[in-house]
Amino acid sequence: MTSSPAPGEPGGAVEPSGPGPGGTAGPTEPVEPAKSAEPTKSAEPVEPGGPGGAERPAGPTLRRILAFDDAGTLRLLLAPGGTDPVVHEVVFSDSGGEQTGLGPGGRVVLAVGPPASSPDAAGAVYGAARQGGCAVVLRDTEGVPPAPEVLAAAGETGLALLARAPWTDWGETASLLRSALTLSGAEEDAGCDAPPYGDGLDALASAIAASTGGSITIEDTAFRVLAHSATLPEADGVRRSTILGGRVPEARLAELRRSGLLRALWTSRDVIRRPASDEGPERLVVAVRSGPEVLGSIWAAADGRSLSSRAEDALRRAAEAAAPHLIRHRLRESGAVRRRNDALRGLLYGQGDARTHAWSLGVAADAPCAVVVAEHTGGDAPPAVRRTLDVLGLQAVSYRPGALVLREAERLVVLLPLTGVRTGEVPERGPGGLRGRECEAGARAASGLARELASLAPSLPGGVPVRAGAGPVVPSALLAAASCEEAGLVVRVLAERERRGGVRNPVRYAGPAEAGPALDVLRMLDAVRPLWEAGSGPVHDLVRADLAAGGELVRTLGACLDASGDVRRAAERLVLHPNTLRYRLRRARERYGVDLDDPDTRLLVTLAVRLTGDV
Repeated sequence: MTSSPAPGEPGGAVEPSGPGPGGTAGPTEPVEPAKSAEPTKSAEPVEPGGPGGAERPAGPTLRRILAFDDAGTLRLLLAPGGTDPVVHEVVFSDSGGEQTGLGPGGRVVLAVGPPASSPDAAGAVYGAARQGGCAVVLRDTEGVPPAPEVLAAAGETGLALLARAPWTDWGETASLLRSALTLSGAEEDAGCDAPPYGDGLDALASAIAASTGGSITIEDTAFRVLAHSATLPEADGVRRSTILGGRVPEARLAELRRSGLLRALWTSRDVIRRPASDEGPERLVVAVRSGPEVLGSIWAAADGRSLSSRAEDALRRAAEAAAPHLIRHRLRESGAVRRRNDALRGLLYGQGDARTHAWSLGVAADAPCAVVVAEHTGGDAPPAVRRTLDVLGLQAVSYRPGALVLREAERLVVLLPLTGVRTGEVPERGPGGLRGRECEAGARAASGLARELASLAPSLPGGVPVRAGAGPVVPSALLAAASCEEAGLVVRVLAERERRGGVRNPVRYAGPAEAGPALDVLRMLDAVRPLWEAGSGPVHDLVRADLAAGGELVRTLGACLDASGDVRRAAERLVLHPNTLRYRLRRARERYGVDLDDPDTRLLVTLAVRLTGDV
């Protein structure tokens, strides 16, 4: 669970109301969510990830149920064959039963027996299929991959293959899955086309509005609006901007911190009254809690009319009614975010089964895509880096449908599906680069995003500069790791050029075409690094001894090599007299036997200088 926001600075007048000091209690009246009419069925939504889309079946699906696993109890080893299956029940495996044919049904089968790492567990997979399973859960063995026979059995039957974490037991796993199935089914009954949590909270907001006579917003601890009642024409600007922006504006939050209202809100268990002022109408607010933990808040504003005399009691009861909804919101959101990030990280870095990761993300496996990587340039405080990358992540997804963002400590990685590029027109990348009009358009889109991120970062208030590299267009999301790897190399090329060039306004964005042969140079340097580190000889002795003493000779040799042996040009770069540079070269030859006139020595010194990265 996340912690409550830090309270603001005390100050200003905040009036507590209700049974505590300064308030009076009226008769209590429970607030119940309004019962909605039976939803009318419209066109069924399209399930993402399938070629051409497929109708979403009625009922809770496996992907929805797994989103409730916040603690990482289950690990998806292999995605199910076909579309996201509907789950009807959770059962334990049995030793008998009639053969019902291979193919997914509607059960999640908990196979108590051999772990996924054992070839014997393949029998449990076939047994789950005979039981009408759509997914089978096996015991995990930490650090040991699933047996190939088990993966083959899951692929043949079309079942999703899941592993139960070693630190939990079968009873807890069954309880988790059955609770998630019940909760997901309840949401499904409320209308599967409705946004998550919206039906219950929107109905609750409307009921509170009727009981209090005010305009209602229900917010989480980050002040994001989860639900709101109808907005009246008399609504003030703060309410309008909050609802339109989906969260309370930063300027408003700063004012609430200064007034001390936020401190009172997070520490009080009663309704807090904020009197009407020139800045807005009278407002009541109450924290929503689960025991000692704050889950969010409910705000009631007197927009153009007086609040009911029973508004405070209505808010108290509403806070109790809202708690289960906000717990569900937090559980669903945190579990979904963790699982999404794990799948996206696996897809981008080539860890695990790419098709399973794509399925978890709802990304079509045959969708062409490109990856953009942005990294900060170094030397900045971590909070500033985090704020900058957060804003860049929002910018990346705001105007690009389907874009997925992975936020890491000092890095932002964007998976950019290219919906306008047809799979058959994305050839392999060769010496001539990418070919085809659609493929070129995809490459321009990725390079454009890299340019946008690099240009935006330093212009933000308190922003820090970043380098952004675009990877090549790949014909399938299953190959996203290749695009991600090359995008990372492009960023390294930009950093190397900036370090070696010493230019005042360096270019901080590029694609593979702009990086040119430097990409292949980096690949070769990475390949020979282990050989260099394990080697010995005069060049190794010089580099190791000199770097320990400050690296003066290494920088001198690097500058001389970059200047193609032109002593005067190398001396200008190092801001030295040419004779000083000649003296250093002579010292390297006499003390270590390193002579740049020898071609082999010159090549080895070039590699050493580039590998040490000290020029």
